[in-house]
Amino acid sequence: MTDTHRRPAGVAKAVVPAAGLGTRFLPATKATPKEMLPIVDKPAIQYVVEEAVAAGLQDVLMITGRSKRSIEDHFDRAYELEEALRAKNDTQRLHSVRESSELAQVHYVRQGEPRGLGHAVLCAASHVGDEPFAVLLGDDLIGQREALLRRMIEVRDTYGGSVVALMEVEPEQVSLYGCAAIEATDEDDVVVVTDLVEKPPADQAPSRWAIIGRYICDPAVFDVLRETGPGRGGEIQLTDALRELARRKPEDGGPVHGVLFRGQRYDTGNKADYLRTVVEFACERPDLAADFLPWLREFVAAHDTARADD
Repeated sequence: MTDTHRRPAGVAKAVVPAAGLGTRFLPATKATPKEMLPIVDKPAIQYVVEEAVAAGLQDVLMITGRSKRSIEDHFDRAYELEEALRAKNDTQRLHSVRESSELAQVHYVRQGEPRGLGHAVLCAASHVGDEPFAVLLGDDLIGQREALLRRMIEVRDTYGGSVVALMEVEPEQVSLYGCAAIEATDEDDVVVVTDLVEKPPADQAPSRWAIIGRYICDPAVFDVLRETGPGRGGEIQLTDALRELARRKPEDGGPVHGVLFRGQRYDTGNKADYLRTVVEFACERPDLAADFLPWLREFVAAHDTARADD
């Protein structure tokens, strides 16, 4: 349980790393940040910010890089566009345009060079200060009916230290993630993380429980990251810093707990999963599903028939 001499402070800020080059989506991301690729009619990063706000986090820091100006523009006011929509009395689109600029207090800091997720998080040190904070990766979208981040904050409030979101993956996918060695607690969905390994071979993974893109970090992670050298891929890995914190006592920034997530997660980091995400979100939309679903059924049936005839 929480050390009575180190009562955990509440989580109030979210950090969203958004400095990646998006090479898997070239040429689309040559001039457009991957975070701005649309999921139906909203950029992926807006869903991430909405998730943070739904969990009670109104202060959002974006870690950006070169050619990411459109992210800032999206969360800013667009006065000329708003005026044009107002003149047309198009209140629905006017609301959708203003919504992103009114979501949260959004701040920005540049990551000068892409040196890994750990380095991106370290760029947030001045803004975050000596407070726990959430990290949300834009490649992972969590189902809108889920309350994963809020649950992680509750676990941090109870146990202190850091918290990671864990999802069980197939053995052949283990090498794509950071994986955790875990021990049970008295809560069904909460575990103690005893070790972490970044992208291990399947036969060397401590478990099939993989870290997905949600973290609650104790501020002690910053000092650890400053001393963390390049790890897998030659980058500074957040997983390596959390591994160190998992070995520590509460008064030194530990421990690390995991929340076992069994809900809906969308991985938009590769083309096939991105397309699945767009289709699923479209099917969930009342304004689209009535027309889209019948067309989709007909398309799939025609596609299957054509393949059977080959």
